[in-house]
Amino acid sequence: MSPTMTEGNIATWKVKEGDSFSTGDVLLEIETDKASMDVEAQEDGIMAKIFAEDGSKSVKVGTRIAVLAEPGDDLSSLKIPEDTSVPVESAADNMKRAAEQQETSAPEPIGTPQNKRPDRDRPNISPSGSGQNPKYPLYPAVQSLIHANHIPEADVMKIPASGPGGRLLKGDVLAYLGTIQSDYSKAQSERIEKLGHLDLSNIKLAEPKAPAAATSETGAGSARLEPELPKLSSIALSISLTEVLKVQKRVQDTLGTTIPLSTFLARAVDQANDDLPLARGTKPSADALFNSILGIDAIPTTSRGTYLPQIVALPVAARPAVPQSTSARPLKKPVDIVDILSGKARPAKSVAGRAVLAGAGRSVPVASSGAINVFSLTVPAGEEKRARTFLERVKTVLQVEPGRLVL
Repeated sequence: MSPTMTEGNIATWKVKEGDSFSTGDVLLEIETDKASMDVEAQEDGIMAKIFAEDGSKSVKVGTRIAVLAEPGDDLSSLKIPEDTSVPVESAADNMKRAAEQQETSAPEPIGTPQNKRPDRDRPNISPSGSGQNPKYPLYPAVQSLIHANHIPEADVMKIPASGPGGRLLKGDVLAYLGTIQSDYSKAQSERIEKLGHLDLSNIKLAEPKAPAAATSETGAGSARLEPELPKLSSIALSISLTEVLKVQKRVQDTLGTTIPLSTFLARAVDQANDDLPLARGTKPSADALFNSILGIDAIPTTSRGTYLPQIVALPVAARPAVPQSTSARPLKKPVDIVDILSGKARPAKSVAGRAVLAGAGRSVPVASSGAINVFSLTVPAGEEKRARTFLERVKTVLQVEPGRLVL
């Protein structure tokens, strides 16, 4: 009934042996050290056998207290299964068992540096050789080891010392006691001293790598490596601004306010950048994969774009050439596209015809209002579909429903 509960009391059974019950019925009431609560049935069934009667105290969690039968079972022929429940032990029981196991499994100490060494295992001879330098005090670990093994002070001064400046080390005392080899401390000191210096005697210089073959660009005697540039693709789409100009005129005639053409274009670009399909080869981020595994969000198939198209106005179809004469009317100065977009000038009317896109190798129709423009994007290879979707959206909103850009 709670994460820390280990036992409880059976207050009373609400269902007796042989009684049927339905999902949600209260089977019994349980008391804990903090509260009393009802236990509800999780599914329909029959109470076959009760093992913990009313008023049972300190029933361990995990103990079988009853056996439930399926609806329609014959209790007279029903065989009660063998009890395989495993009661949960309390924290106090666990600590007591752990202490008992530790006491029974702990090996009996023998002569070690941390325990008193038996008298029969101590050497009978006095050490010989250069001993502890009286100039330095004993290390605490060495002093504790000497006292634990009851080594006389006279013998301590004679134990061969291998430490720096003639200091007695713990290994020297252990070697004297016979716990380790007599030359162990000396060998380890020499090994540490050797490893403390970097041995460069066997290191050989690597041969320099041969330079990569240069690609000749201008002929013999001239070569240069060029970095590999990413492949780019250009996507273009012709879009008529006739409907945009009509909406602009209606707003001006109705409200007396002129909305610049740049406002229509900026809002169309912003809308078209929403929820664009992912480019080919785009891999989901680590956060997206993690959220997908947890079931929080599905792996996204779209993302917001950052496209900003280049806009080029198509030239007006050329008029038939007329003979030059003194009475010929001078040609009007062409209107600049910047003035048209800023609203300072209106596009000149022209006769319907066809204009050729520079570098496109094809011709497209030109509206009589002169309001056709080419929207183009230069994108990395693999993003052609995403870029074309963007331009198609811009075309739809500018040619079909430009009015919603100013609502």
